Amino acid sequence: MTVLRFCLALLALLVAASLAHAACTGKTVTEAVYNAPICIPEKPKRIVTLDPLITLGMLIELKAPVIATPYMAITAAEVLAVVKAEKMVDLGNPREPSLERVAELKPDLIIGSAEAHSGIYEQAAKIAPTVLFKHMDWKKYLGRLSEATDREGAANTALREYDIRVAGIRERMKDRNLTVSTVRFAPDRFVVFVDGPEAYAPFAVLREAGVKRTAYETVTDGTIVKRPDWEELGNLDGDVLLYVSASGFESGHDDALERQVIENPLWQLLPAVQAGSAHRVDRGPWQSFYGIGSANRILDDIERYILADR
Repeated sequence: MTVLRFCLALLALLVAASLAHAACTGKTVTEAVYNAPICIPEKPKRIVTLDPLITLGMLIELKAPVIATPYMAITAAEVLAVVKAEKMVDLGNPREPSLERVAELKPDLIIGSAEAHSGIYEQAAKIAPTVLFKHMDWKKYLGRLSEATDREGAANTALREYDIRVAGIRERMKDRNLTVSTVRFAPDRFVVFVDGPEAYAPFAVLREAGVKRTAYETVTDGTIVKRPDWEELGNLDGDVLLYVSASGFESGHDDALERQVIENPLWQLLPAVQAGSAHRVDRGPWQSFYGIGSANRILDDIERYILADR
């Protein structure tokens, strides 16, 4: 009887999904999204994004018609400039965006993050078709967004140009027998984004460009970050060290945080520091990665600090 109930329940779900798909007058999104399948418009014209970071940046690059997003946490000046120029409505806190404002705007598509916004999915879905994408490789995500917003052509062109550039840099990296360390300074802690299967986008770009990280910074599991203390910092023994100073959402205290770290004797012991090969990089693309523009700025830093004659 239990098996029969299970089979009947499964059949009911399949029938419901089939009916939902048949009733969809736009297109159906089924892969890597929360609560799939989702029926969305074929050509959305009023898009709200609940994620002001990578999703917003990529939608801007795709020239998708975004009408609202949370302003909080937008740290890339070029992204914020577009947001203001386009007069996008501010939805407040990205963790708790104002759904009242969203409803007033009458969007035809809402896009967000499965990890951050699944708790408000039911309310958002009552306003408009809501697609909450799950974490994935940044290039794959750009493709998914382009499909959802009818911007495949723009994405394909940008990715093709990026692939040509990164292939050239990867070829040049073959002649460099060196390792690279990276670290983010944060108040009272260090954050190391590792190279691995789930690497955060800027560090996936490093790998794709042929940059070799140290043993401490390379994993084979789903680890994304390590948080070394001062004693463990010695594991960042790469020939080149790239660091970001990020005191919080606002960048005003970044310089003071940098001084606090680099004046410490333990920092001075790191091989790259002693060799004069430690370089501060812009927090924008390295901490608020938003797509092709950010990827190209990561490649700029590779050429400037790793491939440059030493």
